[in-house]
Amino acid sequence: MEKDLRIRWGWLKGMYLYTLITAGGTGFAMLVIPGAIQTAFRFPAQDPVIFKLYACVLLAAGLIAIPALLFPLKFVSLLLLQLVYKPIWLALVAVPLFLKGQFPLHVVLFAAVFLTYIVGDLIAIPFSTLFSKEPRSSR
Repeated sequence: MEKDLRIRWGWLKGMYLYTLITAGGTGFAMLVIPGAIQTAFRFPAQDPVIFKLYACVLLAAGLIAIPALLFPLKFVSLLLLQLVYKPIWLALVAVPLFLKGQFPLHVVLFAAVFLTYIVGDLIAIPFSTLFSKEPRSSR
């Protein structure tokens, strides 16, 4: 039972709820009202297929977060995916733009939100439990 204390259940569920609301909500809005989202966040003109592809990925993450709220450990791979792709995007997309002195609104907003996910995921993901050899029950 003492090893169970390493799992921050509140943080874990909190990150799933954050994903449901933020990623799911953004993805849904990008699909339903793409023009309004592009205008509000000053997205540059782009291929609508790619825009909606990312919207679908965001919406899927939000939908996967629903059962994750009930079975947090079984769906921790969702948080791991976010923890991997968001820093890669920051390093390869946002930072180079910022170093050039370019601060497009959508990039700044994505960077700020991505940083909250990275910090939250680092706190929430029970790495020692996840990578232990002992099987764990899911709560």
